[in-house]
Formats: sequence, C-alpha cells, structure tokens
Amino acid sequence: MAETDPLRAAMIEAAERQLASSLDHEVATRAVCEAVGVSQPVLYRLFGDKRGLLDAVADHGYEQYAALKAAQEQTGDPVADLHAGWDGHMAFARAKPALYQLMFTPRPWSHSTARDRVMDLLVAALTRCAAAGVLKAEPQTAAQLILSANVGTALDHIARPALFDDPALSHRMRDAVFSHVLTGPAAQNDADPLYAAALRLHAQLDLTGTEALEPAETALLRRWLERITQPVRG
Repeated sequence: MAETDPLRAAMIEAAERQLASSLDHEVATRAVCEAVGVSQPVLYRLFGDKRGLLDAVADHGYEQYAALKAAQEQTGDPVADLHAGWDGHMAFARAKPALYQLMFTPRPWSHSTARDRVMDLLVAALTRCAAAGVLKAEPQTAAQLILSANVGTALDHIARPALFDDPALSHRMRDAVFSHVLTGPAAQNDADPLYAAALRLHAQLDLTGTEALEPAETALLRRWLERITQPVRG
C-alpha cells in the first residue's frame, strides 16, 4: 500500500537512499532523522524502532517492484510473460541491489510482507499458465520453486558478482526450473489427464469464476479440484 503520510514517506525514502549509498548497506536512524529534519522520537513514534523502519523500506521496495510488473505488457502468451517476469525480477535486483537484499534476505525478526506479496504476483502469473493448460504443478508449488531459484540467483549475483558473472547463468537457471513446472509436447502426452484437467479447471475458476453454480457449489467444486491436484502428503 502506498504511503499517505508525507513525513513517514520522506523517512522511508531517506532510509532507502542511505541503504543504497552505504558501503555496508546499513541504515543509521540518527542520519535518517537528520536527513528529514526531525528528532529520533518521531521515528520511534512512526515505526516503533529501526526494525520497523527497515520493514517499511522493504515494503516500499515491493511497491516499486509491483509498479514495474504492472508496466510490463501482458500478452496472450502466459509462458512468454513468465519468461519476461523472470528477467524483470533480475533487472530489479541489479538496479537496486541493497533494497533487493533487504526485501529477500531472511530476517527472523522481520514483519515485512514484501516477499509474500511478490509470491502472490507470481502465483497470479502461473494461474494464467495453468488456465492455458501448460503448467505441470499447481500454481502455489510452481511459484515456490521459481521464486526460490530467482531469488537465489539474484542474491548470489549481488553478493559474489565475480563468482556469478556468467551472463547466461540466469537463463540457464530459469530454463532448468521452467522445464520442471511447464509442460512441453512430450510432458503433455505423459501427463495424468485427470490431474491436468483439474489443474486447468481450478485455474479457470480462479481467473473468471462461474455463474452456473451457487457459491456453496463452487466452493465444493474447488475443494474437489484441490483434492485431485494437491500432492499426497505422507
């Protein structure tokens, strides 16, 4: 959600600038307050503490990420859009490495929702793939695999650019993961037809819904489709 409090927004932007410019990617609360012209108690009132400020910066990073995704042209080919989405993710990491690390590096104390919301965007993109009949796994599982690979590749490139300097590495990782979750001609022939049909119908329901069923009937249909497409857990 975009910031509506001008002072809070100014402090988030000051913290993001400091994060990007510091050699160790650290943020000093005193420097943030001085940049905006307020005392430190104001920061504590607005964010609780430094951790709260960093969470707010990470969530603001998501807003920037989401704006880039929204600007990406959506075509009639969801697989092509998924490829473009991977490249857009990597471009964001290269353009804002410190912010990207704040958003995606695990922090046990963090309450930021940035990574979860990026996952939601990816699930939506994969739901389009499922509705087109080109996804082997249900969208949430596929999203977990793809985001883990995308984030890992980006973080390695940021942290150790000399070691991960091969420009083709990102696409090789992308192609390896995509081949696992997207269908090809051979995979489509070998797929469980009931699983594939249930996966596609569930995705179509998510995208368009239906007026042919009552809400309770739609909920029951969704439950049946989930039973068919969810992996069996031992």
